[in-house]
Amino acid sequence: MFNKNLFCERLKFLRTSQGLTLEQLGTVFSVTKQTVSRWETGDRLPPLNVAYELAEYFNVSTDYLLGRSENHKINE
Repeated sequence: MFNKNLFCERLKFLRTSQGLTLEQLGTVFSVTKQTVSRWETGDRLPPLNVAYELAEYFNVSTDYLLGRSENHKINE
């Protein structure tokens, strides 16, 4: 089952662990830094295709990003 809180926490963790600002990640996905902030706080969620692209960008599985798995690696 999708876990909104884990999604928000993991997205923020992935962004900050890469040393990216809200604005930098927003630029990559053609959204504002406010939009990225809303994704991280849970005020809004990205569309499904963007969630998939976020997982690809950070090289994690979508199940991990969506809080469905503790395994962050792809294909394991």
